[in-house]
Amino acid sequence: MIPLKISKEEVNALDLGAFPGNIILVEDETGLREMEQDLKASQIIGFDTETRPAFRKGVSYEVALLQLSTTENAYLIRLNHTGFPPGAKTILENPNIVKVGAAVRDDLKALKKIAPNFEPDSFFDLNEELKRVGFLNVGVRNLSAMVLGIRISKSEQVSNWEAPVLTAKQMLYAATDAWACLEIFLKLQDEGHLDEIFSI
Repeated sequence: MIPLKISKEEVNALDLGAFPGNIILVEDETGLREMEQDLKASQIIGFDTETRPAFRKGVSYEVALLQLSTTENAYLIRLNHTGFPPGAKTILENPNIVKVGAAVRDDLKALKKIAPNFEPDSFFDLNEELKRVGFLNVGVRNLSAMVLGIRISKSEQVSNWEAPVLTAKQMLYAATDAWACLEIFLKLQDEGHLDEIFSI
């Protein structure tokens, strides 16, 4: 049975888990085309973004990385290199593809800042929706622990997402966050926890 709450100690006692599939860094037109082809065939994908952290007051950065994941492939789009590619925008605006994330409102706001004409559609926010059905702890780390039984590392969260080259650790962290959202959704859906949400 999936618990509705979890303590920090219980999370820390779990084995570390991470995205087991292919991590694909998207930095050019060819990569974008391949990503679009793959994701267009999906009904549900995981979604997340990363922004370089600002440690000084009054300093902020634009979103640097967009992560879109299937169960097999995680695409990392370096928005600070490519801009907001039309292919990625099309997927995020497609009403027939459900994009699952956690605290997506801030992510979408950040994307709208770089593309004011961006019209997101069919997003499922795990944090907001799961609170409605009784989950007391939300967030990717807590939900991964409660639903998937794994502890995911957050050590790269405040790293520099605008670095000229992303490290293997950064890429695994970014891929895991988007993939975990998808896996959480699929498991909850499979076990009937989302029936109440979808019947409203």
